[in-house]
Amino acid sequence: MTTEIEETLVIVKPDGVARNLTGEILRRIEAKGYQLVDIRMLLADRELLEKHYAEHEGKPFFESLVEFMQSGPVIAVRVAGHRVIEGFRSLAGSTDPSSAAPGTIRGDLGRDWGLAVQQNLVHGSDAPESAARELALWFG
Repeated sequence: MTTEIEETLVIVKPDGVARNLTGEILRRIEAKGYQLVDIRMLLADRELLEKHYAEHEGKPFFESLVEFMQSGPVIAVRVAGHRVIEGFRSLAGSTDPSSAAPGTIRGDLGRDWGLAVQQNLVHGSDAPESAARELALWFG
């Protein structure tokens, strides 16, 4: 068992920012015992989002996802902690807010708007390799 500290990227998406949920989301991350290492609020440009979502390029939802992520400010957060990648994804809940478990960010705060693109409040890196790539994109 490793005691190594990991870092991950968490993004509060435009729907979370617009609904004034940033404080609650960050509170839950801190309450879980993770450290907020760096926080930035920005309007993500297309170039950044195309790089971030490169693995989805060519899929039917790619264009609407990029447009949604450009629709308002986002909060990018570098989060550190023991097994933080796995832990945050568990804290976030499943990507579909309607089926996300109670007690998770998406289960408690998410709403299904019946839209083509999931507006599911947060993004979290899914593996150490993607966390390193995403953190480099968003934080340099």
